Amino acid sequence: MITIFKTANRRLEEIQKPEPGCWVNVVDPSDEELAWLIQEFPWAEEYHLDPLDIDEKARAERDEDVLFTLIKIPHFQGKKDEAPFVTIPMGVIQNNDYFITITKEDNVIVNEFENNRVKNLQTQKHYRFLLLILLKTATKFLAHLREINKTVDQIEDDLQLSMRNQDIFDLLKYQKVLIYYTTALKSNELMMARLNRLQLLRTYEEDEELFQDVVTEFQQAIEMTNIANNILLQMTSAYASIINNNMNKIIKTLTLITIVLYVPTLISSFFGMNVIIPGQTSSSAFAWILGISLTLSATILFIFMRRRWF
Repeated sequence: MITIFKTANRRLEEIQKPEPGCWVNVVDPSDEELAWLIQEFPWAEEYHLDPLDIDEKARAERDEDVLFTLIKIPHFQGKKDEAPFVTIPMGVIQNNDYFITITKEDNVIVNEFENNRVKNLQTQKHYRFLLLILLKTATKFLAHLREINKTVDQIEDDLQLSMRNQDIFDLLKYQKVLIYYTTALKSNELMMARLNRLQLLRTYEEDEELFQDVVTEFQQAIEMTNIANNILLQMTSAYASIINNNMNKIIKTLTLITIVLYVPTLISSFFGMNVIIPGQTSSSAFAWILGISLTLSATILFIFMRRRWF
């Protein structure tokens, strides 16, 4: 899908054909749409396919007046059996006249701009537009991390009440999410360093301030991800130890019960032999056998309790 926008009267409005100063947004393009992009923007042809590869890393490249920036953005996929949050690449291709974004999936970052939820957006100011995308990306990372922390806290409360396998699996899913986010944020950090060296996003004083805000937000997201990841690792390790400890207690209890019950079984097996046994003709033989068995079992149980094995 391809949509074209341009800022008019401080609002983003959709237009039918590309013109200088516009924004061309491409989402999961078909072969026909890719052919149209090559025809309309031949100077950006070599960058069209890179953002469609889910495994591409963030980077920034400059070729004469063309700047290509690939950003790893957070994406909520909401699949029940998989990690709920992942990262996908977004390609930003720009020159003096056009600003193009390409993504594989429809995402919240683009939707924020399409719905006019971003202030001070002017599609003609390409470097400012790129900075706003980077800032929105960093803030969405932080928003997702806060949501992840709340969900993990809820899972922790559930685990304290009942140790279920599903809760452990949910923790592992969010641990995978944090690994995705850590990798993406580090990749974005390297990309930001590359943009900083190019000195393209600091043309104006207000752009310099916005660039510093972007750097600060990304650093905060990295620190928050590292903290959450460390907490989740310790939590997972702690619950694994608790599960092992509970299992050991169950096995220990069953073993002790088996030992206590084994004594009456052993005695009764002797009196079940087809040989002459003293007292077998006595009318109170069963009572004596039962009493001896219970006494020995109670003695063994008392010894175990004195040693705190039970």
